[in-house]
Amino acid sequence: MAKIVLGIATAHTPLLTLDSDEWYNRSLADRKNSRLSLADGRLVDYDELVKLRGEPYAADATPENYARLAGICQAHLDTLAGALAKANVDVVVIVGDDQAELYRPGNMPAIAVYYGDTILTHPMGEDLPDWMNQVARGYAMDKVHAFPGHAGLAMDIIHGLIDREVDLAIADENPEGRGFGHAFGFPAERLFGGKDIPMIPVMLNTYFPPNVLSPSRCFSVGAKLREAIEASPLDLRVAVLASGGLSHFVVEEELDRTVMGALGDPTGEALSAIPREAMLEGTSEILNWILTAGSVTHLPLKWSAYEPIRRTPAGTGIGCGFAIWSE
Repeated sequence: MAKIVLGIATAHTPLLTLDSDEWYNRSLADRKNSRLSLADGRLVDYDELVKLRGEPYAADATPENYARLAGICQAHLDTLAGALAKANVDVVVIVGDDQAELYRPGNMPAIAVYYGDTILTHPMGEDLPDWMNQVARGYAMDKVHAFPGHAGLAMDIIHGLIDREVDLAIADENPEGRGFGHAFGFPAERLFGGKDIPMIPVMLNTYFPPNVLSPSRCFSVGAKLREAIEASPLDLRVAVLASGGLSHFVVEEELDRTVMGALGDPTGEALSAIPREAMLEGTSEILNWILTAGSVTHLPLKWSAYEPIRRTPAGTGIGCGFAIWSE
């Protein structure tokens, strides 16, 4: 039968694709963002954030610190890639969120499984600035990229989840002019070591209310995902990978450290108790981590790392998390 032998979680921020001297471009976007989410559920713009919290992080938002953090984060990604190579898996199930790439907010399933033979990304656009072209390449979104799927295991997952009372949307091809985004392209480009490892996208709606699963439901679905995989008669070594998070576009370090500290608890109690209002906008991608954690409770948490990256004096940026569960 199929067996989950590895769990991985990684941030997929554009910063992980950029040279550190280009990070300031993301800080400019932060200052224009009118939907900066706070852990108490409020959405503010940059000026409101400054009024609430001041600008205590000027010493962090410097080119020198960016360069330091860039090196640290790339080393963390190398650790993840090394664990994936060592595990010698046959397929990677990627839990990520669709950001109006394959679906649209008005037609966004709470959870969907892709069972096609080929996974196509879509280009980010034309006439992009140089730094965005660099991001697009790191996301496999500079052009249409084709990655192999695994229809056999995906179909077993679909049947297994339905049998376990998890209602799903499904897809086996891309709608015309659309394709998969960075939640799936980034891990394939950065962590697969140039290998065409088949992957199965599990698309969790985190961004677009009202049909966003609760944290406890995500953990429960993760457990059922493991059961569905293990029920497959296919002889496969499987990795489950969470793509995205943690807090952004305001770094909520207390929230992030709660998540990181709870990843090794097989009960999922702390992860399930995170308030919904704490996970809005980009921070909602923590739900991808929670679902993945629920699928690997049989594996110990072997390694994790967390780097709060503050791009502005007010503390906008991203909490970059990385984790490995393995035998």
